[in-house]
Amino acid sequence: MDTARFPRRARLSAHIHAGQWVGELDTGTHTVALEELRSVWYRSPSAFDPPDGMSATERQWVMSEAKLGFGGVLASLPVLWVNHPSRAADAAYKPRQLATATQCELTVPDTLITNRADDVCRFAKDGSLVSKALGAPSVREANGRQVAFTKLLDDDDLADLGGVECTSHQFQRWVPKLFEARVIVVGDAMFAAGIYASSEAARIDWRADYAALHYSRVVPPTQVTNGLRRYIEAMGLAYGACDFVVQPDGSWVFLECNPQGQYGWIEDKIDAPITDTLADMLTRGDTA
Repeated sequence: MDTARFPRRARLSAHIHAGQWVGELDTGTHTVALEELRSVWYRSPSAFDPPDGMSATERQWVMSEAKLGFGGVLASLPVLWVNHPSRAADAAYKPRQLATATQCELTVPDTLITNRADDVCRFAKDGSLVSKALGAPSVREANGRQVAFTKLLDDDDLADLGGVECTSHQFQRWVPKLFEARVIVVGDAMFAAGIYASSEAARIDWRADYAALHYSRVVPPTQVTNGLRRYIEAMGLAYGACDFVVQPDGSWVFLECNPQGQYGWIEDKIDAPITDTLADMLTRGDTA
């Protein structure tokens, strides 16, 4: 179900019994008993949809109560979440990702997060930098969707850092690339795809030019797979889409891990049974 069905079309009735919420969730098309749920795939839910005619203050109140009540009951269920919304929210913080990856013995790029232009210039003295969004790289404006791809900074960029003071910015040391890799983690299973770019834009950020990409199935080093398993456990996740740079010497550098990252096109390109593995895990209701 889409959470936007609540409260107009969906209904919830739950009470606490022996330390667990039991009751009924009516989605508007079918009804399920909360105690019979086995797993939840949490994927891009829409905002709650209050009734028409409410003031802005009333809508804010209704949506807050819906999140804490409806969302709170579901989040309390002792079932497999892929991924639990609280864990996914925590895992979305890039600074936490990099710190946790380092603790799990994964290599990460030198990174600066700042709103001070002078610090950026000092950081740049030790080597080339890229700027990267800390959150979703796209925004919607009047003229359509705009995407902030990873940018390799040149001297002109460093000479004009106006606006850096307005918010947090992430700058990372440029990592030389042989190719990039996306590793999809589903429970204990991992599926790794090498991503090879043939255009300048794609070599900086492969999302900028999908037509210039080709793919192959790759096997990460044991140190990487072990580190990723520790990372997924430390973050409390059941699923992650993790991005790496593979350097010319063969070493792997961790960039980020999206707890709700896309995998469909990767599955097709490398003929990997990711959907089947995810479905099996949800059916079992555990990550074994």
